[in-house]
Amino acid sequence: MLLWIPLMKNLGMSWDDIKNTPRYELSGILAAYNEHENLHSMDGYNDSDISGMAKDKPSIRSSWHQYLETQRKYNEMLRREEKPKGFSQLMG
Repeated sequence: MLLWIPLMKNLGMSWDDIKNTPRYELSGILAAYNEHENLHSMDGYNDSDISGMAKDKPSIRSSWHQYLETQRKYNEMLRREEKPKGFSQLMG
């Protein structure tokens, strides 16, 4: 039951919708929702914001790195990875 609450609360699915949807589709919807939340969880923050927040709550750094890794993964899949602009950036 607790697994389906995000579907009802955040995606607006009714209990009847959930009961009539095959389990594999519900699992896929939950996985996609979780990926979407992770992908956009820290939009608008930068490294200095995270450094300031991490002083009070160190676990934010691991969330930030997971967010950056997810961003890199999707940018790579979409081939939007920033390419070096010159030789000096290529070398380091």
